[in-house]
Amino acid sequence: MSRIVLVLVVLLSTGCGYHTAGKANLLPSDLRILAVPAFVNQTQTYKIEQMLTAAVIQELSTRTNYRVIAHPDSADAVLHGTVLTTSTTPLTYDSKTGRAASVLVIVSMSVSLQDKQGKVLYQNPSYTFREQYQVSQELSSFFEENSPAFQRLSREFARTLVSNVLEAF
Repeated sequence: MSRIVLVLVVLLSTGCGYHTAGKANLLPSDLRILAVPAFVNQTQTYKIEQMLTAAVIQELSTRTNYRVIAHPDSADAVLHGTVLTTSTTPLTYDSKTGRAASVLVIVSMSVSLQDKQGKVLYQNPSYTFREQYQVSQELSSFFEENSPAFQRLSREFARTLVSNVLEAF
C-alpha cells in the first residue's frame, strides 16, 4: 500500500506540463543575436517609429539573453516592423467649453521576425494598440500629453510583442 501511495505522489508531483506565461522561449535554440533595425513609419506621426523601436530593443535586452543589434548583417534573425497607421480621436468633451476632455491614441503595426535564411519565425501583420489620455482644461498648466501617451503605448506594445515572439503566439 505504501508503494502505491509513493508512486501516486511521485506522479502527481511531476507537474502538468504547463508553463508560466511570459517565461517560455519557443524560438530556435541556435539564435543568439537579434537585429532590430529602425521600424518603418508610414504615418505622419513624428518619431513614432523611433519610440516603438527603442521600446522593443529595451524589452528584448531586459527580458531575454539575446544580443540585440541594429544592423542585420551579423544577426541570426531580424525583427522588422512597420507603423501602418496612427490616429487620435476625442473620446469625451467638456460640457462647459466644448473642448476634448480625453483622447484615444491608436497605432496599427505590422511585424515579422525572420532568420538568416528568410524563414519567418514570427509574423503579425495587424497589431493594434490603444492608449487613452486626459486633456488638461487649465490653459495656464496645459501640457501636451500625446507624446507621453505614445511612449506608454510603445512600452505596452514592446511587452506584448516580445511575449508573443518568445511564445510563438
